[in-house]
Amino acid sequence: MTAAPVYRPSVAAELLKTVNSKIQAVHVWRTLEVLRSIVWAFCHSSRRVHSKYNTLMHPIFRNTGIVGTGAMGRGIAQMAAQAGSEVWLFDVQAGAAEAARSALQTTWQTLVGKNRMEASQMEACLNRLRIAGSLSDLATCDLVVEAIVERLDVKQRLFVDLEGIVTPDAVLATNTSSLSVTSIGAALKRPAQLAGYHFFNPVPLMKVVEVIAGLKTSASVCQRLTDYTRQFGHTPVAAQDTPGFIVNHAGRGYGTEALRVVGERVADFATIDRILKDQMGFKLGPFELMDLTALDVSHPVMESIYHQYFEEPRYRPSVITAQRLAGGVVGKKVGEGFYAYDKGQAQIPAEAPAPVVAELPPVWVSPKAARRAELYQLLKDLGARIETAAAPSAAALILVAPLGLDVTTLAAVERLDASRTVGIDMMLDDASTRRRVLATNPATRSDMRDAAHALFASDGKAVSVVRDSGGFVTQRVVATIINIATDMCQQGICSPTDLDVAVTLGLGYPMGPLAMGDRIGPTNVLEILFNLQTVYGDPRYRPSPWLRRRGALGLSLTHEEA
Repeated sequence: MTAAPVYRPSVAAELLKTVNSKIQAVHVWRTLEVLRSIVWAFCHSSRRVHSKYNTLMHPIFRNTGIVGTGAMGRGIAQMAAQAGSEVWLFDVQAGAAEAARSALQTTWQTLVGKNRMEASQMEACLNRLRIAGSLSDLATCDLVVEAIVERLDVKQRLFVDLEGIVTPDAVLATNTSSLSVTSIGAALKRPAQLAGYHFFNPVPLMKVVEVIAGLKTSASVCQRLTDYTRQFGHTPVAAQDTPGFIVNHAGRGYGTEALRVVGERVADFATIDRILKDQMGFKLGPFELMDLTALDVSHPVMESIYHQYFEEPRYRPSVITAQRLAGGVVGKKVGEGFYAYDKGQAQIPAEAPAPVVAELPPVWVSPKAARRAELYQLLKDLGARIETAAAPSAAALILVAPLGLDVTTLAAVERLDASRTVGIDMMLDDASTRRRVLATNPATRSDMRDAAHALFASDGKAVSVVRDSGGFVTQRVVATIINIATDMCQQGICSPTDLDVAVTLGLGYPMGPLAMGDRIGPTNVLEILFNLQTVYGDPRYRPSPWLRRRGALGLSLTHEEA
């Protein structure tokens, strides 16, 4: 056996101790794993976890080495052992590998106690765990996965050392969430054997795994990792070696666009959260989410992604989070964020009741309103007096239903009396949402605002009234999410199918971004983005070519060219 090269364990051990004691010391991308675990825990807290165990014992990789036995490495080791592999645990921190083995034993005992695993399966899995005293003990492994500190130089040094220990056909895999796989493999003699293998925390429960090909990665290496992932009972998705891969990239639009909305004083934090949960079905509103993850985690991530994409406007961070971070108002863990907290509970202001209006005015609907026929039916169901003349009477409440435009622009273009004009968001079928959203313009009279609110709340459905905004709230946030996703497809970062699967499993969205776009209609999404560009003049809203072409041709956003 070849003698193990010098690995400089003292340096790596110090880094690992820093990671274990203080998460802020890790590169900001690693903090996205914290975000992912918190979101998963909230969105899936009511689900029973079902584990699958490989009883055939024919794993793709018979011997798997795990370097780094923290929460991530331990989770990967659990799945590999359950898939039938002999698993070797190595960590430069004294006692860490032994502690990981003990923790896994406790995990399996818990599963046995809950009748989710047989005692014989637990014993078999435990017997497949080995402690590696040095890197040289991994010589027989046909796969080695690293889950160590998120530092390029440390990972490069590790893989150079491993390359001199394992056989030439052994696969090397990095669990990096942020670093370039190509850069990690640049110092290797056999970069074709290195791939990204990105799990999410907690590994046994987060069922999506990104398999990332570097520029020189062999296709057969990625295929073997893909097949191995399926033996875990997880879902593999293939990604190109770009910043953020799939999940961390696709998640950029939700928070940043909500921050722009609140920055324009369209609505307060609680109202925006309510709207996005009740209209689109998100489990957490963006400000609830940022309070859970904490701004000392989420804001640096926003800045990092923005700069890694060379100041791409679609990922532009917000001064709001920068200021709150500087002031220490970072979220739930300190008792104060976008919400105040008392004993860990968010103090969310109650919604004001709908106003009481003695006599509602007649209602006239703009001929350019989105879903005009549905809006007429809704008004009829609510018992409204509907005007059908070419122009509204002097007493009428005027309703517009724009896609992407603000109420002000429509009132001006259609030459409507702005003081009586109110907008309603009709992007989605009213029956599919739990909340209606109205928007005033700077000239809207309070009596007309109250009349509209009272009318649309008269059947008991929740109503939010916001200030004028291009695309209200839901339109602009969802269109931003869809636009980023379609541009990822245009760049070939992943397939449309893998993108939607990765986002639903990795972020807990109610559906994938491309499915969202197909539900709303690609042409409607295009109209929203074009009109947002008109209102704001910001290249942030420029539509992706993928979206433009499929919208123009009436194709699904999942459609791939032959």
